Amino acid sequence: MVLADRGLCCIDEFDKMSAEHQALLEAMEQQCVSVAKAGLVASLSARTSVLAAANPVGGHYNRAKTVNENLKMSAALLSRFDLVFILLDRPDEMLDKRLSEHIMSLHAGYGEKPPASKKPCLGAPRSSKDVNLDINGSLVSKLRFNSSKDRDFAPLPTPLLRKYIAYARTFVFPRMSRPAAEIIQKFYLQLRDHSNSADTTPITARQLESLLRLAEARARVDLREEITAQDALDVVEIMKESLYDKYVDEHGFVDFGRSSGMSQQKESKRFLSALNKESELHQKDCFSISEIYSLADKIGLRVPDIDIFVENLNSVGYLLKKGPKMYQVLSSSYSRSQSSRSKG
Repeated sequence: MVLADRGLCCIDEFDKMSAEHQALLEAMEQQCVSVAKAGLVASLSARTSVLAAANPVGGHYNRAKTVNENLKMSAALLSRFDLVFILLDRPDEMLDKRLSEHIMSLHAGYGEKPPASKKPCLGAPRSSKDVNLDINGSLVSKLRFNSSKDRDFAPLPTPLLRKYIAYARTFVFPRMSRPAAEIIQKFYLQLRDHSNSADTTPITARQLESLLRLAEARARVDLREEITAQDALDVVEIMKESLYDKYVDEHGFVDFGRSSGMSQQKESKRFLSALNKESELHQKDCFSISEIYSLADKIGLRVPDIDIFVENLNSVGYLLKKGPKMYQVLSSSYSRSQSSRSKG
């Protein structure tokens, strides 16, 4: 990241870097990297944009879990990214055919262009009780490849593209116009209004700064000195697409409560509260999986899969697996009193 100062840092296999997450958090927050050597601490500039790709745990993305649970990444680090997109590899006959034709044409030496096929529908209608995240006819849909319109598309030469980007970054500094500011502020206030639950990660000024950075970048692409209302609308549409990917659950509904580190937050709190009461009542902090099942039935726990639910509690540190089918409750008052006695 230090070598990428004033540039772009691309990181692959981001989920495999769990040991470096704390250092990455500092670099993305402070725009510098601290190095301690021989009693001296040096701060190296790392003013870079970060483009990262990660794979879900087990190689399969589970919509019933949050993004944090799928990637085993802290909410603090994930919140440093302006945009988060989930790319799912679903079998699709038309898309698979176009992809295979493209790969075959590469090996055939760009001989014949593959026949244009009808563009399939890339997304089902989306529903939300809160912010409307429907993007039909938006900038995102316009950016998608259209085989009929774009079959003769020729990319810009790489040297020219490099010069264009370098010129825009060096000489173009767009100013915010009043109409654009009103659009961005209205969308930000909408997000704040729909994330007032205690179970959600709050929408803060960091999200507002992300919108401003994206709007500035959108105007800079066109070498304009002013951020227009259309730039703001385009950025709002892109942010909606990112929010849909981050907050949508396994049923296709947008749930802003999923922004925090663990899914089923309310059910988790209710279950842990009942488990703590059982711990105090029976004077123990270890429970078998059968006892956990019985307690879940007793309180009417509403989760899709109890085994995945217990696994999530274990992964975030509320439960500790002590052996085959045995779990210790770390948050119970009995467990804390036992640990304080052992220290005494």
